[in-house]
Amino acid sequence: MPKSPLLAVMLSLAALANLPAAEPAALNLEQALASVERVSLNVLLGREAAAQALETANQARSANLPVINASAQQRRSQGVSIATVVVTSGRPANRFDALISGNYALYDPRLRAAADAARAGSEAAQATYNATVQAVLADVATAYFANLRNRRRLEVLDANIKRANGILELARNQLSAGVATQIDVTRAEAQLAIAEQARLQQVTTLVAGDLVLKRLLDFEPGRDLQLEDFEMRRGGAGLQAFSEEKSLFERRAEYLAAQRSLEQNRLSVKSAEYQRLPSLSLNGNLGLAAPRFDDGSKQEQWAFGVAVSVPIFDGLRTGADRRIALSRQRAQEARLHALELQISSELRLALQDASSRNAQVGVAEKTLGLAQEELRLARQRYQQGVADNREVLEAQTRLAEAGDNLVDAVFRYNLSRVELARARGDVRSVLAERAR
Repeated sequence: MPKSPLLAVMLSLAALANLPAAEPAALNLEQALASVERVSLNVLLGREAAAQALETANQARSANLPVINASAQQRRSQGVSIATVVVTSGRPANRFDALISGNYALYDPRLRAAADAARAGSEAAQATYNATVQAVLADVATAYFANLRNRRRLEVLDANIKRANGILELARNQLSAGVATQIDVTRAEAQLAIAEQARLQQVTTLVAGDLVLKRLLDFEPGRDLQLEDFEMRRGGAGLQAFSEEKSLFERRAEYLAAQRSLEQNRLSVKSAEYQRLPSLSLNGNLGLAAPRFDDGSKQEQWAFGVAVSVPIFDGLRTGADRRIALSRQRAQEARLHALELQISSELRLALQDASSRNAQVGVAEKTLGLAQEELRLARQRYQQGVADNREVLEAQTRLAEAGDNLVDAVFRYNLSRVELARARGDVRSVLAERAR
């Protein structure tokens, strides 16, 4: 008798439940950043785009190199002679030709300018790839620090739940001793319920952050991650000054890509202008000829020549090509100027933000200490029967908020350092900011 489908499903689920769980993947920030160029989809696509641009440059360069071909042909033909009245047919004839032929653009400035433009385009594509790597590195570092923040928030909420349980137990003891009322117990129970609800929501946030990081690093969604903590160095001379912005421009891959694109546009203008110039080329062939390929009496044949081509009228195409190239050059110059202003603004803002976030962490630490002292004093007053537990619950709420505020302040400070490293052109330099 066949098994029930429901029974088969239940047996399968039971078998899956008994399978050993996969070992959690241990990961630190350095490993996460190092894996970007191997696993990130955007980086891999950018690498292929750079490779295609390089081969496009090789294709353009090939037009300036000699082209040599070897050919062998055996053919049989019969000619027909047509006179005024009589049509006669000749005898069939065989002919075998073995030739090496070649041609070389001895002077063609348009081809050379086009090859230079393609090479500049390849360099622009490589710089764009580097910019993509930096953007993905920043995304990975942001996701990593966000994951650390979510885990620390969970620890803060666990500590809050533990304190809420302590206050609830204290309220019950005070009620039993006759120095408190039932409303104190109810308030404590409500506070505990709110803390437990916040923890449940934070678990969902933690899972969402885990999935974002796993997707960026090509991890299996179901595999657990164990992240190594990364404490960023506070303050430091790096926050107080930076080099001249002009020198920092050259470290930004986006700026280099824009520069190479502008150079490509300028060369395209030259290529369009060179269409009016004459060109000089060499061509020739050398080989053997005989009636048949296996004939031992092959005769040498050759031909060489020089060709000069002078453009006279091309239907006004050259002028249109030049105007299009000039328009693209002007557009790229405008983009480059806007990018200079953007990079300058980003550097200044990143520096200010990092300094501000550093100070905010110190304020958050001080606020947390004050909140802890407030809760201690409120508990003391409640235990002495001087006041009900409203002060305790309010102090506990402020302590939980202060703890969460400190976690968020540290996270924002870490992000500001990532952004400052990105603004300086190297996100990996954030690894050197680890506190010793």
